[in-house]
Amino acid sequence: MSVDRAASAAATLADEPRYGWVVVWATFVALGVIFGVAYSFAAFFEPFAREFSAQRADVSLVFGLCGLIYFALGAFGGMLSDRLGPRLVTGAGMLCIALGLVGASLARSMWEVTLAYGVGVGLGIALVYTPAIGTVQPWFTRRRGLAAGIASAGIGAGTLVVPLLAAAAIALWQWRGALMAIALGTVLVGFTAALMLRRAPAAAKRADGTVPGTPLKEALTSRAFIWMYVMCGFGAFSMFIPFAHLSAAARDLGVPDARAVGLVGLIGIGSLTGRFAIGALADRVGRPVTLVLAQASLGASFILWALADGYLALALFALWMGTSYGGIVSLMPALCMDLFGARAVSSIIGTLYSGAAIGNLAGPWLAGRIFDASGSYELVVWGCMVCSALATIATWLAVKR
Repeated sequence: MSVDRAASAAATLADEPRYGWVVVWATFVALGVIFGVAYSFAAFFEPFAREFSAQRADVSLVFGLCGLIYFALGAFGGMLSDRLGPRLVTGAGMLCIALGLVGASLARSMWEVTLAYGVGVGLGIALVYTPAIGTVQPWFTRRRGLAAGIASAGIGAGTLVVPLLAAAAIALWQWRGALMAIALGTVLVGFTAALMLRRAPAAAKRADGTVPGTPLKEALTSRAFIWMYVMCGFGAFSMFIPFAHLSAAARDLGVPDARAVGLVGLIGIGSLTGRFAIGALADRVGRPVTLVLAQASLGASFILWALADGYLALALFALWMGTSYGGIVSLMPALCMDLFGARAVSSIIGTLYSGAAIGNLAGPWLAGRIFDASGSYELVVWGCMVCSALATIATWLAVKR
């Protein structure tokens, strides 16, 4: 038995080189930076609305446009990474984010904020997210779910930490100074992490000039990919509306501003739990069935928001929703690698995420319009439940044998 265990350990090391864990933690930091910046939008929601006398739908459009761009252009970022390597592409993305934040800090109208923050930050995330998360998968075989979970947990960590730092920075330097400070942090921390990303040996070209795995065109026409794309489209509504509107909904119930913004941080805490725990669990019980259950759990969490009458129920919703969301996001790249191999994995992941682009743009904006018209988030919450149910069905159709 000891000989068998030693052989198994040697095989694991051969399949999963040690530098793979450096890539995992560099990706953790990079994703923490970019999504911390994206979701710190909750801290700037009220300052933008007051400064420019804007309605909630108009302010939400900034967040929605940012998401539309980074999801729609994710495939472009993945293709660039497959061609040029992740280090160059993600480094350029970090600089784009910093420039977008600086531009927003100098804005004199809501339209200028929308262009600078929405376009600049959105383009930067597109150049970082897919290349970074796609770089992790080929480094691992046996512990792919765990590695993907740890790497994508950076999104949860960034969601937890950066919005709170943004709120503190706004209190110290007002919103313009806070944006400048976050831009500086993006360059110092994010760009350093980008420099540590490297292609895995499994993603290297063979002697015939090809990389093992399914070509992009073939993958995009497969039944599994088509249903996963549908899953992303419906699931995006329930995933991203809370990031833009949960804090505002809490304020409507009388929750103090700091605690209301902190709800986004609780989504981050739940997301961290989901990525570590669900990613490791999926390696044991199977990634397909775990993804279906995580989608169903996300929809069920909105029952708490529907019944909420104060901070406690919204906090429990944030933790539950974040856990489900974190599990979904950590499993999707690993499942893509399982299904399609390393050949075009970054491009496939990026194309898949483009399915969430419309939901990310329309979801927060539509939720704002519904609230502006009705004075309530009730229809928004029930709509999210319906979208999650449809996403769960699509997930099952994608992974069933």
